[in-house]
Amino acid sequence: MGNSSIYVGIDIGTTSIKVIIAEYLKDQINIIGYGNTRSAGLNRGVIVDIDQVVKAIKEAVKQAEEKANIQISEVSVGVPANMLQIERCKGMIAIGNEDGNSKEISDIDVRRVTEAALVQNLPPERDVIDIVPDEFIVDGFDGIQDPRGMVGVRLEMQGVMYTGPKTILHNTRKCIERAGLKVRDMIVAPLALSQVALTDGEKDFGAILIDLGGGQTTAAVVHDHQLKYTYVDQEGGDYVTRDISIVLNTSIENAEILKRNYGYADETLASNEDTFPVTVVGQQEPEMITEEYLAQIIEARLQQIFGKLKADLDRINALQLPGGIVLTGGLAALPGVKELAQKIFGVNVKVFIPQEMNLRIPSFAQVIGIVEYVTQENEIDQIVRRTLDGQEFISKPKVNQLDEDEQQDIKPDFEPVADEYDTPKDKKKDDKPKGMDRFKAIFDKFFD
Repeated sequence: MGNSSIYVGIDIGTTSIKVIIAEYLKDQINIIGYGNTRSAGLNRGVIVDIDQVVKAIKEAVKQAEEKANIQISEVSVGVPANMLQIERCKGMIAIGNEDGNSKEISDIDVRRVTEAALVQNLPPERDVIDIVPDEFIVDGFDGIQDPRGMVGVRLEMQGVMYTGPKTILHNTRKCIERAGLKVRDMIVAPLALSQVALTDGEKDFGAILIDLGGGQTTAAVVHDHQLKYTYVDQEGGDYVTRDISIVLNTSIENAEILKRNYGYADETLASNEDTFPVTVVGQQEPEMITEEYLAQIIEARLQQIFGKLKADLDRINALQLPGGIVLTGGLAALPGVKELAQKIFGVNVKVFIPQEMNLRIPSFAQVIGIVEYVTQENEIDQIVRRTLDGQEFISKPKVNQLDEDEQQDIKPDFEPVADEYDTPKDKKKDDKPKGMDRFKAIFDKFFD
């Protein structure tokens, strides 16, 4: 079947590779298939072995295709924030006729002004990942979101450009292509994640989004609906597992099971009476360990990770943003992580767990965000993105494009399985933050 109204997102993570197939119908996204395989060939979010990554991608895609009962050909993929740079960009072109008279602005003019904005002196080792237009200016009239159909003699565009290392972009694209797929979009991962993890108020007045991944931890500052700053700490859930393995003298596999089944991020929430057996290397009989002792091991590493994040966020005064902190990613499902983060950061903290997609698993937030990000793009965003990729603009599919036979082929008959942790029962989505003009004015001045 055609993929005209089918969107596929892929999240290439250090510990797992996730694929989601979604149908965009009646302005709603319906998940019809998903795949999840253990990663290989990645180190701290960066591809180090293309062959192993390709194999894992193929397996995840196969799982998703079997559940959705369709075959996919193109995907949107998230790009990690490693060495990400955020820059302002501006382009200006003349659009008047040869006699100087104004003319109507078309798609071609939007492409031309985007090309003008892309003229940057980038270092040879960097490339543009994405460009997001803020506004268009027609003959001095600013604040225009879609200039098409207007008349003028001069068109300007102001926006935000995201650049990253060519090595990361090339290897990511190469893996997708060698897996037999076409890259539809490459999206900055924190941008995609903020699409689903932050409320409209948090994106407007400012919040910090922390993705607790397996290979690394990423903090992203979002303000005025823009990604303003990112910080990547090269420690994540894998470091917690290694700590457990070393301290308890057990295998990595056993340490991972202990973390998921008995782990607490805050030792004050763990019991000093409840015990469980640990298989120790070189011993015939297992040792009994208390929940509290395991929690002390986990908390020590998380304190180190959160401490480094806090120092960096304090440096730019980001912790004063009224939206506080939103935690997501696989490690965010660990009981007590919210309480520990509140103690260390000293601000309001909540944990985001996807609700609407029948995938109540924090580790799936990013891949869901990738699909959401692509489907929520307006036509102007698509024209700009296609200009970046050197492609022609293709209008977003209208609803009800699938005929009845094709819709019957779609069988979303699956039950999601948690791959990281069971969702804590006491965690729920907090209310939207109440923004105040004085806060917004302060951070407009700082971040701009």
